[in-house]
Amino acid sequence: MAATTDTDHEHDHAERADAPGSPPPTRRRRLGPLALAVSVFGELLITAGVLLGLFVVYSLWWTNVLADRAAGRQADEVRDTWAREAGGDGGPGALDTKAGIGFLHVPAMSDDEILVEKGTSMKVLNDGVAGYYTDPVKSALPMSGKKGNFSLAAHRDGHGAKFHNIHKLEKGDPIVFETKDTWYVYKVYGILPETSKYNVKVLAPVPEESGKQKAGHYITLTTCTPVYTSRYRYVVWGELVRTEKVNSERTPPKELR
Repeated sequence: MAATTDTDHEHDHAERADAPGSPPPTRRRRLGPLALAVSVFGELLITAGVLLGLFVVYSLWWTNVLADRAAGRQADEVRDTWAREAGGDGGPGALDTKAGIGFLHVPAMSDDEILVEKGTSMKVLNDGVAGYYTDPVKSALPMSGKKGNFSLAAHRDGHGAKFHNIHKLEKGDPIVFETKDTWYVYKVYGILPETSKYNVKVLAPVPEESGKQKAGHYITLTTCTPVYTSRYRYVVWGELVRTEKVNSERTPPKELR
């Protein structure tokens, strides 16, 4: 019996391929110009979607991580400074440190303490803190003892988002500002859910838009609204109801227990 060679196999395969009724060989269909353009456009959309998703993750999550780390380091510096100065001069100058002047506590908005620093620039707020307006006409530090409006701003989304839940505040809710020596307890009395970002009257020493007509000890919280935009401003006003001296254990006032 003769051996079958590779040439014989190839010949048999060719005969079967040419036999009547055999399916034609498969050929790759070439895309027309329109179909090719649609295919390329679809791939670009997918790529753009992936990049947009990564940007959203960076803006709404990773910037929070970085900001919280920065704020944590600065908060530690403030408390370390206070610990070293325990028993020393308790005047206003001793309350201000390079890393911050104190901590804001707003139970209805967050369980976290919020470091307060000087200034409201993006450079300051992007570190995950609240910044106070430095214009002496618009802001009065509570430890100065002078009547006025202690006005603060913070991000509502990204970069720590410290005022993200500002909409949860209601009239009567406490806002507590902690310094080295004193707890300042405010009570919310006015809320403005939306106003122009150019409306500086909300920061006035006597914020008449809140309904007040006389000088007093006020606090104002401002942030962007709606969430994830910066089109308008959300404003909350509070009025000082009392102060408490900080004891050696730094026991918080009843509003924070």
